[in-house]
Amino acid sequence: MSSGSSTKHTVTVAEIAERAGVSVGAVSFALNGRKGVSERTRAHILLVADELGWVPGAAAKALKTTTSNSFGLVLARDPKNLGVESFYMQFIAGMETELAPRGYGLLLQVAPDEASQLKTLRRWRTTKRVDGTLLVDLRVDDPRAAYFAEHPEFPAVAVADPSAAPGLTTVWTDDAQAMREAVRALASLGHRRIARVAGLSALAHTQIRDAAFLDETAKLGCDAVLLRTDYSPEQGTEATEQALASDGRPTAFVYDNDIMAVAALGAFARAGLRCPDDVSVIAWDDSLICQHVVPKLSALSHDVVAFGAHAARRLFDVQSGAEPKPFLDSTPSLISRESIGPVPVG
Repeated sequence: MSSGSSTKHTVTVAEIAERAGVSVGAVSFALNGRKGVSERTRAHILLVADELGWVPGAAAKALKTTTSNSFGLVLARDPKNLGVESFYMQFIAGMETELAPRGYGLLLQVAPDEASQLKTLRRWRTTKRVDGTLLVDLRVDDPRAAYFAEHPEFPAVAVADPSAAPGLTTVWTDDAQAMREAVRALASLGHRRIARVAGLSALAHTQIRDAAFLDETAKLGCDAVLLRTDYSPEQGTEATEQALASDGRPTAFVYDNDIMAVAALGAFARAGLRCPDDVSVIAWDDSLICQHVVPKLSALSHDVVAFGAHAARRLFDVQSGAEPKPFLDSTPSLISRESIGPVPVG
């Protein structure tokens, strides 16, 4: 908060009280960790103080010595999709392999939207509800990354490409290289019209995959078809049917998750197409379902459980005072199974 000069404005107790709609005494109790207000009111006051840019004095900081022995994770995803997509269940399982031996727990919350996601994270930081947090599904110019870069005293690790979270420790996979490998594999089989059934366009990793897909198809002289979804099987099916109904339908598809790729097999069957005789399919993030459907799905695979464990270890490092750094976890590699083959002749 600025006063219009180079001197930073000091937020007062009275300003916090006015914004929060409480008395000055209640604000004093809340900021100093004293009894006299309910926990709900205390959390509200601390959140308002944080939004105004209040900086605690030395005495207030000294009171913040307790720990919760837990880390936090907030997902702004449709709960229905989380129930069918395996990625986050594997990722959380990996986190638990690091948390449990150290006596730590995971506080998981599903938020309805991005604004609620940030509000939850701010409340956790101001109330010390958790000792640190992992940031996932980062968007371009994500306010969460900017917020925690401004609060280095609170441990945070971004599970994202370093470009999406400057100033924070990041743990990431090289999605661009993986996408290029997938396109090259399909082009080597003769495919010249390739579709990418992508997730949410605002996500940083989606844009990284998009750019690699469009660049690699152009280099190889292939036609690129880019389709948008919310990761759900319903929208994956709809996007697939849209592509199949178009002039010059694609002969190969790359899906942003396993569940959309599985759902697409039904769309191909209803259109009278066989996989891989008529159309080839690659899924992102290998899973058991990829290995047990018919045909078995080729996939861009990496160890998601190990990825979650790696992210948790880095969060413990940041908690111990490690300087922010980027850490490449892995580059997903193409596992070729039964769902890709040569382009159909004729």
